[in-house]
Amino acid sequence: MYKRSRFNVVSETDLGELIVYNSYSGAIALFDKEEAEKVHGLLTKGASGETHLEQQLVQQGFLVSSEIDEKRRATFLHQTMHRTDSMHLVILPTESCNFRCTYCYEDFPRGKMTEKAKQGLKNYVQQQGKYLKQLTVSWFGGEPLLADDVINELSETFLQVANEQDFVYSAEVATNGYLLTKDRFEQLLKNGVQQVMVTIDGNEVEHNQRRKLANGEGSFATIFENLRSLKEVEGDFEITLRTNFDEESLAAMPDFISSLKANFGDDPRFKTYFRPVARWGGKNDECLPVCDRNTIDEKIWEFTEKAIEEGLPMSALIAGSLQPTASVCYAAKPNSFIIASDAQIFKCTLAFDAEENQLGTLEEDGTLNIDYDKVALWTTSGEETDENCQSCFFRPACQGNHCPFYRKATGDRPCSHEKRQIKKVLSLIAK
Repeated sequence: MYKRSRFNVVSETDLGELIVYNSYSGAIALFDKEEAEKVHGLLTKGASGETHLEQQLVQQGFLVSSEIDEKRRATFLHQTMHRTDSMHLVILPTESCNFRCTYCYEDFPRGKMTEKAKQGLKNYVQQQGKYLKQLTVSWFGGEPLLADDVINELSETFLQVANEQDFVYSAEVATNGYLLTKDRFEQLLKNGVQQVMVTIDGNEVEHNQRRKLANGEGSFATIFENLRSLKEVEGDFEITLRTNFDEESLAAMPDFISSLKANFGDDPRFKTYFRPVARWGGKNDECLPVCDRNTIDEKIWEFTEKAIEEGLPMSALIAGSLQPTASVCYAAKPNSFIIASDAQIFKCTLAFDAEENQLGTLEEDGTLNIDYDKVALWTTSGEETDENCQSCFFRPACQGNHCPFYRKATGDRPCSHEKRQIKKVLSLIAK
């Protein structure tokens, strides 16, 4: 006999369809009204697995053998995070920035990446490549495109090693978009970058109030024209248009979404992603008009739904975050490290000054000198110690470690935006 999985979420769409999600398998299924009642009955009462529909429910993980211990399954899944054939590096080619955003938490203590750090990265990837099946690089900063020559130089090495040692290489970049010209973007594509996140915080007035250049001038017009020029580029890529909102920008958001539709609605490679401004330790924290949690939970998905209705797809990051281990923060993953521009090694980009976040250094010969007791502080602070996380339906996706920094700073459980409004998220995926 088969029983309903403890990691299922079952919901209905506005049209009466049934949508089912399982956080252990990552499967999401939509059943029409005719099938909905039958599926609901099978998930409630269990099944023998004899019919085709029952077999499909078993195959996707919605029904599991009555003998399966799903908590043990989740524990084993957590242990697979320690696999050594997959690696993620967050690389800071420069820690300088051409912006001075009102909500920024960085103070830009270091500039462009040193020769020692670059050589150390080349040697490290060369040495580790023989053990890898997958290497993912996230270019971060500062503003990474201020040092696009560093990105180009390191990417050439990474791609060459991946080809020689036969592992999959992928890359992404988070940029303010001011330097993201068509030429630079085409070079990024050649460098293996297919995921680009650009922050644009509303219409010109709202954006320029929050995301100023270092000289105090606005940045909206240049970013917007850069983004429009990228539509001319052929290829398979995704541009995530990240919009951070606060209490004072809420009213202007619907018109801004309509503007995005007018400019990018004809290109499905441009996708929307709405997130709240938060206090992460910046000098302006006390002045930020941040939204309360109820407003955040409402507005993220209200704006996302508005964008969908306008014909703008939501970022693949949202559905992707529902997959097994996909909502675990990079800081909590044992095989993920931040390499700063001066070869220092960190775990979290939100806490560079915190002593427990300063793990060690990357030597020029590719050696990582790391304090693994500090690594353990970041990687074992979730489901290992939190009984609520152990019993949660979302456990396989986030493992209690969606944001270890938030747990450290507040003592609260760091549940993701998607988990807190999972049924709404599933309805938007169905749309």
